[in-house]
Amino acid sequence: MILAAIDIGSNAARLLITKVTTDNKGKPVFTKMNLVRVPLRLGFDVFETNSISPEKIKMFVHTMQSFRYMISAYQAEAVKACATSAMRDAQNADQIIQQIKKETGIQIEVISGDMEANLIYENHIAENMDTNHSYMYIDVGGGSTEISFFSNGILIFKKSFNIGTIRLLKKLVTDIEWESLKNTIKAVTKGHNEVVAIGSGGNINKIFSISRRKDGKPLPLELLKDYYKELDAVPLQDRIEKYGLKADRADVIVPALQIYVNVMRWANASEIYVPKIGLADGLIQHLWGEIKNKKIIPAS
Repeated sequence: MILAAIDIGSNAARLLITKVTTDNKGKPVFTKMNLVRVPLRLGFDVFETNSISPEKIKMFVHTMQSFRYMISAYQAEAVKACATSAMRDAQNADQIIQQIKKETGIQIEVISGDMEANLIYENHIAENMDTNHSYMYIDVGGGSTEISFFSNGILIFKKSFNIGTIRLLKKLVTDIEWESLKNTIKAVTKGHNEVVAIGSGGNINKIFSISRRKDGKPLPLELLKDYYKELDAVPLQDRIEKYGLKADRADVIVPALQIYVNVMRWANASEIYVPKIGLADGLIQHLWGEIKNKKIIPAS
């Protein structure tokens, strides 16, 4: 079965096409067939004006139309489309959702921050790791950061914080919000086994790529601190040229590192694994679960 997931974030929209098969024990095997990313950057409108501009709406609709063609080309049997922080804050979100549904047939669901955190956890990466550690999922986006904490085989905490890369670039994150994140993480992790971080999002994936570490090997916190200082000291254009970054990655990668470093420090986590997962992966697994439970009937 081929499934499609659309993640409409504050910085970019992603379409993930995945083939789902089952192994000889009946467990699902998820194989990525294609991943397309379009830098819509909705947050740059929303976090300053509380709405999405006509120009961005046009780009948004065109992106969804192209995604619809790809979904049809791959003959995907079901699709799940979810929007996060920027669309949560946009006053004209309902109007845009109706327009996209009319023009493309794609139904977009604006999900809560807690649901977003839960979908990241759908990947269940921590369940395959040793029980001598606790695990903290850190998913950094343009508008928010989702934290999930996993200890002794149990998901014990998940929450979304309105601290994201675009909000930081726009200087829209207050000291009070930082303090709340800090105090929450310290309180949640107190008394648990040593914390290992699990990072998701395009920025931490790019840092992992730059580091040239082997897949499955963690990044030390000290290395993230070094990258933060190094990249922050380089002008934007030089960042693009020296590190081979796209323009829409080069500006947000520094505030992303700031968030990862702070969260890891407050959780006393010395390492972060980067398993190349994201919200779209969680959406695929969630969609598969709905199909298996017959909450969704695949298209014929």
